[in-house]
Amino acid sequence: MKKIAIILYFVAIACIAAAQPFTNKEVGIDEHLGDTIPLNLTFVNEKGDTVTLKQLVNKPTVIAPVYFDCPGICSRLLEGVANVIEETNIVLGKDYDVITFSFNDIDTPEKARMKKVNFITNLSDEEAQSWHFLTGDSTAIVPLLNSIGYKIRITGLDFIHPSAIVIVSPEGKITRYLYGLKFLPFDLKMAVVEAQQGIARPTANRILEFCFSYEPEGRRYTLEVTKLAGIFTLLVLAVFLLTLLFRRRKASKKTENEQ
Repeated sequence: MKKIAIILYFVAIACIAAAQPFTNKEVGIDEHLGDTIPLNLTFVNEKGDTVTLKQLVNKPTVIAPVYFDCPGICSRLLEGVANVIEETNIVLGKDYDVITFSFNDIDTPEKARMKKVNFITNLSDEEAQSWHFLTGDSTAIVPLLNSIGYKIRITGLDFIHPSAIVIVSPEGKITRYLYGLKFLPFDLKMAVVEAQQGIARPTANRILEFCFSYEPEGRRYTLEVTKLAGIFTLLVLAVFLLTLLFRRRKASKKTENEQ
């Protein structure tokens, strides 16, 4: 029994180590599936026009949070969005829209316009009109970030932030999160179909956020070896414990039969 108690102790330690990354996260995403984004928020688009989210969200909509001076993953995220727009057989502007908004309140409509030009080169005019690049002040940015559970941290002039897009229904209901920098056409199509029906569904890609973390110094995602090692240790200890219990039970039955 003492051996079993020791094993249970180490299993508990492994559980705590594996679970800790999910608690008190300063940067990351807390999924708010089924919640509705505040459609009354006001932003300025790349043309300099003041618009509300209610004016823009009238069909399934992909929301891509970035900031325009990002030296790291934001451009790669937008490249991923541009590529999946081209690769999928659903039509931007007809089946869905895209909103890119900057969470840096000093970004300007001019920056938004310059940034947009880089990613619409292969899109038709109608498609380009349906990809909105927005800027705003903190009274709009903070509530929108909070509504989608998107957590950032300011470090000097830069931001540490996750990499994901959020899909909402025509009513602004959050129905799906897609993580990473590249997106599969099938995933986007299914997310748009589900958003049209108002179906909120988690994505298996959330495991990416657990297994990888953003390294601000190198401006890249790195594998979370400690987390994965904790899970592996937990599994090994669990298997060992079950094997030990099975052998003890088998030995007890054998002793009873001999008696």
